[in-house]
Amino acid sequence: MKSMRVAAGLAAVAVLTLSACSSTDDSGAGSGETTPAGGSGTSAEGTFPATVETKFGEVTVESRPERVVALGWGDAETALSLGYQPVGASDWLAFGGDGVGPWAEGQYDESPEIIETLEPSYEAIAALEPDLILDVKSSGDQDRYDRLSEIAPTVGVPEGGDSYLTTGQQQLELISTALGVPEKGEELEAQLEDTFAAARDAHPDWDGKTIAAATRTSEGWGAYIEGGDRVDFLQNLGFVQSPTIADLPVSASGFSVDISSEQLDLLDADLIVAFPIYIDTAEITDDPQWQAIPAVADGRAVVIDGDLSSAYSLGTIGAQQYALDNLVPLIEDALGS
Repeated sequence: MKSMRVAAGLAAVAVLTLSACSSTDDSGAGSGETTPAGGSGTSAEGTFPATVETKFGEVTVESRPERVVALGWGDAETALSLGYQPVGASDWLAFGGDGVGPWAEGQYDESPEIIETLEPSYEAIAALEPDLILDVKSSGDQDRYDRLSEIAPTVGVPEGGDSYLTTGQQQLELISTALGVPEKGEELEAQLEDTFAAARDAHPDWDGKTIAAATRTSEGWGAYIEGGDRVDFLQNLGFVQSPTIADLPVSASGFSVDISSEQLDLLDADLIVAFPIYIDTAEITDDPQWQAIPAVADGRAVVIDGDLSSAYSLGTIGAQQYALDNLVPLIEDALGS
């Protein structure tokens, strides 16, 4: 489905906390410089040189970056969670303000310059005089990467990360390594895993239940498949991908399958989580064919929108924590547990 592909690149399919550690080095605060992670010894400055493996080859960051521009979907939030404040960032989900979700509000000392997403102004990026560019969850387009690399060392997508298929875990690993704080990245990932584990332990009956992660756009219906952040999120709660969805041909997006309005029963599973993209939520909930799906008729469907659908789709540390806090209770209500 064309719109599924566009959504990944355009306001990032979300139209659909672990906060950043505060810095003890305020030399860059309010001056447009990146604020490094706090701590003592190497943790304050990071460990450099730092080498990152990407689709485009090795990228070596020779010294602690002072002016980071974060362009990929969620790259800025990931940098913030690691204690760095980008001087430029892209607002994929149209949050406004600093371009981050409510779970990351207040983490900037000085607002970043907001850079366009699909067609960024390379002149605006160059004017920020970055010493590191993050484009980790992005299209993986060679021309885009080449143009960014002419401005500053650029960390692009990992192998297999084209078309915004970089996972939240890969994003955290690459960015924490590039910023010289891989241990902080591992710590944040471990904390998130512990939170998921606690949710699984609290809901043992979710283990092995089938899930369909669905969406509707102005062009039709679709469902996400394994390997993307939305299905991964639900699998981390103990659910498994619906075998019906898994057997459908993958769309051009690489992370979804198309479903016609006449075949919405293909979405039937033990639980359905659905959200709208650039349409009113009522176009899902008021659709008679949606209402006729057995899981929906039985109350085993959750439809989310707004900040929650953004958090569910974004995949950053803070967004996943927000989604856990707000989506888990809705699933409890839907499944009666």
